[in-house]
Formats: sequence, structure tokens, C-alpha cells
Amino acid sequence: MTKIIFMGTPDFSVPILEAVHKEYEIDLVISQPDRPVGRKRVMTAPPVVAAAKELGISVYQPENVSKDGLETIEQMKPDLIITAAYGQLLSEAILQAPRLGAINVHASLLPKHRGGAPIHRSIIEGDEKTGVSIMYMEKTLDSGDVIAQKEVAILNVDNVGTLHDKLSTLGRDLLLEVLPSILNSTNDRTPQNHDEATFSPNISKNDEYIDFDRSARDVFNHIRGLNPFPGGYTKLDGKRLKLYNAKFTDEKTTEPAGKILEITEDGFMVATKDELLLITEVQPAGKKRIQAVDFINNNPNLVGLILGA
Repeated sequence: MTKIIFMGTPDFSVPILEAVHKEYEIDLVISQPDRPVGRKRVMTAPPVVAAAKELGISVYQPENVSKDGLETIEQMKPDLIITAAYGQLLSEAILQAPRLGAINVHASLLPKHRGGAPIHRSIIEGDEKTGVSIMYMEKTLDSGDVIAQKEVAILNVDNVGTLHDKLSTLGRDLLLEVLPSILNSTNDRTPQNHDEATFSPNISKNDEYIDFDRSARDVFNHIRGLNPFPGGYTKLDGKRLKLYNAKFTDEKTTEPAGKILEITEDGFMVATKDELLLITEVQPAGKKRIQAVDFINNNPNLVGLILGA
């Protein structure tokens, strides 16, 4: 009987875990430890852990799997390790432990967007398409041979949340499609062109700042590339204001970048480097997300103020 270890942590991994377990049965789930979440810092299990327990699968949550988990993995003598957004690099010893190797479901068309934030970066950088790659894992980050890929268009209405869900489903379906060939060692494998590799590191605090001194397209992509998590922000009267949604206007402007020029029934117009952008959803510091029109009702004197000043 095939022994499979699944490694994953966030919501992205859950549909993949559920689908593989339904078809093949998973012997062990390895995930990140429980972490404090929210303002009250309540210790919370990762989504994959909650899903695994619902499915009755044994769970292991080492702080450092390469340091603490090798013995557990070797004792199981797995045939295959499947990872999907696990969040830790695996040592060479762990990668060599399974008979058929370790494979990963990665949310980009490798070699583009290697790293921890491919979904965010693909939107922020204005890509017209992205996709998923099923790949063999190597010690170097996301550099292994590709087994299969499938692409999807990035639409103007997409944000990190919608694209996340599309790619999770796409990754699930593609993995199920190629797993039979992986398990009987008849699958394709194509080396990546490392000269074409780009990298998408995790989003930092600096990445969350929205700079309006760029084109409207760049600002628009930046806002939706952080929506719904972690959320991009600017400053208004010295206070942080998160920005979640915006719309193009195609109206040219020579006004200073970040200046609020007009109030409309949908939000407020802000100057960028070339055009006006309509901000439609925000979150004031310490409060909930609201429509921009509701924010305007509480702040009627916005016109003339500079975002980011």
C-alpha cells in the first residue's frame, strides 16, 4: 500500500489535502505549529491541521521539520511526500527519504515567481497570466524539475483572494491528474531554465505601503495584490488608512500624486502619476473595512488632502 506524507499549512492546501486523501489516503500530515491569531492572540491551529483532524489523519507539527522531523519521516518509510504551501524549506535528507521523491504544488508557472508569495507578486507585477506547477523538490528553492503545469488568466477583477482560490482548485485538479503517473514512475519531468527564474519573497511591511507616485495601473495592481491579506496602506492626516479596492477612471491628471480631487457616489478620486484612480473600499486604523462612501460620510473634508503625506 502506498504511504503518502502531506505537508501544508494554510487554506490553499486544504482542498489539495482533502482530494488526495479521498483518492489515495494520506498516512501523516505535517504542518506548522499552532500560532497566536488576532488581537487577543488566541492560539489557533493552521487550516490544514483542522482539516486533517476532521479526516482522521495523524498530525505532526514540528517547529523545524528538518531539525526535528527526520527520524519520524524515515521511520514511516514513505513512498511520496506531497507539499503545498507548507512554509519551511526541507533538508536534503528529508527530500531523499521517500522512495518516489518529494513533490510540490506551487502557485506559479515556474521558473517565474519562485518563493513564498507568488500569488501576491503576480498581481502586483501586473502579470496577465499565472498558473500552477507540479514539481520535484530540490534543496534549492523551487528549482526542481517540472512534472506538469496549467495556466489561468489574471483578470482585472481578480485580487489575491480570488486568485488564491482559483489556483488552489487548479493545483488540486492537476495533482490528481498526474499522481497516477508519479506513483508508477511514468510521469514526465522537465528541467527548469534557471536563467529565466524570478523570485517572489514573502510580503514585507515595506511592501504593504501604497505609493501613488506611480501609474494608475501600478497602484491598482498593488492595491488588489494585497487584498484581502495583508492589505495595502497609505497615510491620511498622519493616520494609517488601508486600501482594499479601486477602479480605473481613464481620466488624465497633472495634480500631485496622492491628492484627493473629487468625491463621487462610489468613493473618492486620487491622483496618480498619470491618471485618476477611484478608491472604493478602505479600512481606517483600528476599525473594520468599509465602503469608501461610508468613510466619506465620516470624513466630509477629504478633497485637497494628500494620501501618503
